[in-house]
Amino acid sequence: MWHTDGMFSSGWHGFGMIIWLLIVVVVIVLVVKALSGRGKLSSTATDILDERYAKGEISEEEYLKMKAELDR
Repeated sequence: MWHTDGMFSSGWHGFGMIIWLLIVVVVIVLVVKALSGRGKLSSTATDILDERYAKGEISEEEYLKMKAELDR
């Protein structure tokens, strides 16, 4: 009644479970990345300016000048 030959008895059953587990993990990672990336899209100009200053991309003088322009 039960067949012992075929792909399930040759070790493919465990391999198939690993593949499905990897697919589920990849989907979860993609969903988390998509949801966490939304906050970055809504950064304000002030947030971007603060970030650039913190990274050292602009000097204090440039930062203050740009900040004054944004506050107008």
